[in-house]
Amino acid sequence: MATPPARLAAAASNVVGKVLHGGVADLRPVPRVLIDQGPNRSVYRLTNGKGPESGPPVLLVPPLAAPALCFDLRRGCSLAEHLVEGGRNTYLVDYGNVAFSDRRLGIEHWIEEVLPRAIRKVSEDSGGQGVHVIAWCLGGIFSLLTSADQPDLPIESIATIASPFDFTAIPLIAPFRPLVDLTGGHLLTPIYRVLGGAPSYLVSRVFRATGISKEITKPLAILKNLDDRDYLAQIEAVDHFMDNMIAYPGRTFGQIYHRFFRANDLAEGTVDLNGRIIALSGVKVPTLIIAGQNDTIAPRAAVERLTDLLDNSPSVTFETAPGGHLGVLTGRKARGTTWRYLDRFLDEQVA
Repeated sequence: MATPPARLAAAASNVVGKVLHGGVADLRPVPRVLIDQGPNRSVYRLTNGKGPESGPPVLLVPPLAAPALCFDLRRGCSLAEHLVEGGRNTYLVDYGNVAFSDRRLGIEHWIEEVLPRAIRKVSEDSGGQGVHVIAWCLGGIFSLLTSADQPDLPIESIATIASPFDFTAIPLIAPFRPLVDLTGGHLLTPIYRVLGGAPSYLVSRVFRATGISKEITKPLAILKNLDDRDYLAQIEAVDHFMDNMIAYPGRTFGQIYHRFFRANDLAEGTVDLNGRIIALSGVKVPTLIIAGQNDTIAPRAAVERLTDLLDNSPSVTFETAPGGHLGVLTGRKARGTTWRYLDRFLDEQVA
């Protein structure tokens, strides 16, 4: 344990870093090379600058609304950095900003066009190898639906982190269900149609509201941990992430609201997209499912439901790890839990 003088010196150094240098977090992204680009799709090969990567490719798939930097939060607490430094051939798909002109894009756009094209390009860039997908939140849902819908895609395995499949198991939204049912599901419909979706500023505020108690106590926590540089860096990185949230396209938001939230389709293992049925039983690759122990957006019960829906997956592994919705992916404890689960899972696929 550090002595009081040492803690005081560390705190003083951190204050100087925050006041004079704009912060203590190293927010430099992992170096990357653009290998493919299209509508709502930029695909990057991540690199450590030591030469061309090889080996089975790993593709990081973010959700909508959240920036792709969720996988590359800050140096020392970046899943992307961990994978690259571990020698894995790592790729990232970035959807870019969502504009009002994208309001007519539905879920079909992401699972028929964006993700399949990204997966095929990653496979091609890595010499025709099968792709191992790691996806967070809605990215996990879309990745599984993509695999189920197009089983010929070169996907070797899928790992989902904090991806909810039973929306009735999310206490955070339970109070709104009676009002939604009373209005026949039209509570939000006029709003997202007028706005063209869910604007980025609204998405950011909702995300912050899910951890409102931490937001209220954050100033006190910062003062209490003023000597802990890693703690302060994590807070800065999370704030940077929150400030870069992206909008939801209107039609996609409407489908998520009506099919996932209202009808709870995913809990039964199928999704009805305008009469087109996609069943999760069509997923035929090994799957790792990770839930956050303190996640209010995708609590364990909502995530664990997926284990009963992958009837044709050759293996389904379920794990829990400390952290909330973002923390389970890239919190400070994720380095010794979630990332180890991912490493073990990936190693098992290529053994």
